This record gives sequence, structure tokens and C-alpha cells, in this order.
Amino acid sequence: MAEIHLKSLAHSYSKSPSGPEDYAIRQLDHVWHKGGAYALLGPSGCGKSTMLNIISGLVQPSEGEVLFDGKRVNALSPRDRNIAQVFQFPVIYDSMTVYQNLAFPLKNNKVPSARIKERVQEIAEVLEIEDKLHKKAKNLTADEKQKVSMGRGLVREDVSAILFDEPLTVIDPQLKWKLRRKLKQIHEQFDITMVYVTHDQLEASTFADKIAVMYDGQIVQFGTPTELFEQPNHTFVGYFIGSPGMNLIDVERSATGVRFGSTEITLSPWQVEQLARLNSTNIKIGIRPEFIRLEMKPLDDSYEVEVMDMEDLGTYKIVDVGLEAQTLKVRVDEDFQVAIGSRLHLSMPSQWTMLYVDEFLIQEQS
Repeated sequence: MAEIHLKSLAHSYSKSPSGPEDYAIRQLDHVWHKGGAYALLGPSGCGKSTMLNIISGLVQPSEGEVLFDGKRVNALSPRDRNIAQVFQFPVIYDSMTVYQNLAFPLKNNKVPSARIKERVQEIAEVLEIEDKLHKKAKNLTADEKQKVSMGRGLVREDVSAILFDEPLTVIDPQLKWKLRRKLKQIHEQFDITMVYVTHDQLEASTFADKIAVMYDGQIVQFGTPTELFEQPNHTFVGYFIGSPGMNLIDVERSATGVRFGSTEITLSPWQVEQLARLNSTNIKIGIRPEFIRLEMKPLDDSYEVEVMDMEDLGTYKIVDVGLEAQTLKVRVDEDFQVAIGSRLHLSMPSQWTMLYVDEFLIQEQS
């Protein structure tokens, strides 16, 4: 295992980048700590796979350093970095048996035969493919082949880290949850540094202790699933995490906080104070659908809204309400009943109303 430090890292596929838009990864500093289970989450094209390939050595960064336990490894090959990488599609030898596929990395490293047998058996049992060991790989199902591909990464005991690049793409949806839990179990059992790349927030939350959210070539937040949900550090995190994502409203300054149209949103004193120090006009407030309250009668801090639509999702409902020109989504209980066109009263608790300037969260100073 190794601590992986990406120091002042940036990468462009252009020979002569002229601006930030030419970079697949904009300059960043990030540390993957030894023995952690991490997810790298973001939409297609945000730089996730580029970062993974830089860590493994398949891509040389344009700028910055890759450090393993403080040692610069930019010039080292993937083999010399002792990195195992599992790709979207299984990388195995169809002409070999499952046993031979799992044993192959150990034979290359000249591990004694007795230890190879023990280790292959151990990994096969963990992945629940011990009954397939003497079967030709070409005769396996897609999910079995991907298990073997994962096993080829897990079987080595000297790896610095295992990198998973959307490894469940070819797996049947019903088996994905089981395999995610299996990877989590393997991490807890072997204490290996694992980085799991995905665009699926459920996969990330199921697998990882901490998630790095990437957007436009940058890691905009690194935290636990709870932190990403309750305190999104960037508007993209608020939008991307959650189903549905955070309600975001463009606002302008007012005497007591911010406003849109004739609707005044009162902010906490510390938010007003911090906002006064900033000159930007790119200001938004955000609140998650789960934290908005709908009432039949007005409250001191409520706003009258019109019910525009309602979607029944079985265990809960999503209500669309109109507040001036804005449409907000509110998550309510499954037994909530209201007619389209009804007038209700909406309140936004201050502790869940986030203030964003230039897309980043304004936080209270300790």
C-alpha cells in the first residue's frame, strides 16, 4: 500500500494549451491516504479516467508530480509502480483457465508455487468463483469474467493501490449491488488502498468511505457521502448528488440577505457579513428538496407557492411548486395529498439554506 500524493498536478492533451479550457485536469493537489477506500465521482469528460491513468503511469502528466509515500514516480512504468488497474471491460486471457489467469501476475513476480496456490484459492473464495477455477475463461459470463479481472488485481500482495475504472459497466444491474458490497468487504479484509472511478453516485456511496467529486477537471469536494449531501461545497456537487439534486436559485443582494424578484430570503447574520466582503454578482442560494417544508397555513418565515406538478415514486413523492418565476422541488411523504394548482406555504430552514458565491459554498468561519 502507498499514500498517493498528486502535487501541483495538471494535464492537457493539447501540445500548446492556451487556457484552462485546454486542460483535462486543472492544477490540483490531492492525497489518497494509505489503506483508504475512495471513489472518484463525476460526469463523463470531467477528467476521472485521465487522473486514474496518471496515477497508474499510463499517462504522463503535463505538469506536477505523482508521489508514492513521498517518492516521485513520474518516470516509473505502471509495472514499477506496483499498481493494479481494473478497467470497464474485463482484461483476461480467454485461452487460460480461471486459475491460470489469477496465478499469472504472481508467476511473473516469481512467487513460490505453494504461495501462488494458497493466494489464488484465497482470492477465488472471496470473489465466490472457487468452483470456476478450472474452467476456461472464454466460457464465463460477463460478470464472472469481471470478477476474474478484479481477482488479477487483488491477488498480488505487493500492490501500492488498486484502481477501478468503472468496473461494473458490463455487469447486470441486479449483480452490481452484490459486487460493490463484495469489493467493500475485500477492502476491509485486506486493507488495500482502493480508488474507484464512477459516474454513479450510488456506486460511489456504497463503496467508498470518502468521495472526491470532479467537475471540469477539478476536485471540487472531497468528503464522506453525508458531507457531500448536507454541505455541498460547490453548486455542481449540490446538483449532482441527490435525487433530485439541490434546488439552486440565482439571487441578488438585499438589505437583509438576498432576493429574486420580489421574494426576500433572509440569511443568517454570518452569511450577510461574509457576503458583504465579496464583490461578485454570481450569487446563488441552494436547498435540498428533503429540507424544504410545505404547510397548509402560513408561518412567519414562509412563502406562498402554487403546486405545479407531483410525481409519485412509491416510498415518497416529489412536488414541484412555483415561487414567482422559480420552480422548486420538494420531497414529501408518500401519503402527502394535494391537488395541482393548490396554494401552499413553503419554508426554508436557515440551517439548510446554503449560500454560494462564484459557485462555491460560503461557510461560517470558526
